[in-house]
Amino acid sequence: MCYSAQIRAEFKEFQRAFGAVMDIDTYVKTFWWGEGAQARRIKAPRAMVRELLEIGPPELQENLRAADAAEADALTREIFDQKRRVGDAERALQLKETKKAREDVRIGTNKIQQAQRRLDTLKGTRGQDDSRIFPGVYCPVLVVENGQRVVKPMRYQCRPAGTPAMYDRKFPGTYNARRDNLEGFWRRQFGYTHGLMVADRFYENVEGPDGQNQRIEFVPRTGEPMLVACLWSHWRDPAGVEPDLLSFAAITDEPEPEVAAAGHDRTIINIKPEHVDAWLNPDPADLQALYAIFDDKRHPFYEHRIAA
Repeated sequence: MCYSAQIRAEFKEFQRAFGAVMDIDTYVKTFWWGEGAQARRIKAPRAMVRELLEIGPPELQENLRAADAAEADALTREIFDQKRRVGDAERALQLKETKKAREDVRIGTNKIQQAQRRLDTLKGTRGQDDSRIFPGVYCPVLVVENGQRVVKPMRYQCRPAGTPAMYDRKFPGTYNARRDNLEGFWRRQFGYTHGLMVADRFYENVEGPDGQNQRIEFVPRTGEPMLVACLWSHWRDPAGVEPDLLSFAAITDEPEPEVAAAGHDRTIINIKPEHVDAWLNPDPADLQALYAIFDDKRHPFYEHRIAA
C-alpha cells in the first residue's frame, strides 16, 4: 500500500503539463476556514496553500492569511506552555528522579520541536515535506469534466458515495484500491470516476532485518513524475448535515521486482502519458481496455532508501 507520497501539489504544474483548468469553486469550499473556537483547517500540503495565497481569489487569500495567523497564535501559546512544562520537570528532576518528570521533559521537548517546525512553515520556511501527503490529507487530482481536464482538491482516503461517514473508521485503508478488487469493492468507481495523481516518490512501511518497521522511499530512476491511476468519489450526506466530500484512492498492483526485493507487496500503477485520455474517459462497458492500460504501465525501476 502507498501510505505516503511526495506529490505535485501546485495547480500551475497541471496547467502546464495537461492544459487543465482549476475548479475554483471547489478549491474555495475545500480550503475556506470558518472562524471561531471550533474552526478546523483541512490537512493539505503547504505548497497547495502557498499557491492559493498567490493566485487564489482575493477573498480566499484573506481567509487563508487569517487562518495562518490564528494557527500561529495557537502554536506560540503551545510552545510557551510546553517550555514551562519542561522547565518545571527539569527542576523536579534536580530534587528527585521520577518517571513522570522524565516523560514530561521528553514529551514537552518533542511538542516544542513539532510546534516550532510548523510555526516556521507558516512564516515561510520551505522544506521537502511541503508537498507530502498521507491518508486524510488533500491533494490535487486531475479529472475530466464535460470534456475538459480539471484539477480538483480531494482527500487521500476515499469515502465512496452512498456509504456512511463511519466508513472512514471502518475501512481506514481506502486510500488505496487493489487492482484485484476493482470490480468488487470499487465497482461503482471503476469505469466511471477516474483521476490522476502526479507524484515524484512514494513511501512504504516494511519490516526491517530486526523485525522493526522501516519507512522506505521509492524514487523512479528516470526522474520522471509518476502518473498514478486513481479512483474518486463525490460523497454527499443524505441528511444534509455533513459537507460534501471529494476523495480518492490510488490503485495498486502486484509489486515491481525491485519493490518486492525491498520488502513490500504492492506498487502504485504508474500509467504512460499516452494513456491519460483513455484513463480519464473510461467506458464502463469496456473494462478490459482499462486493464490493458495497467498491463502497459511504466516500469522505471524504483530505487529505494530508508526514509528520514
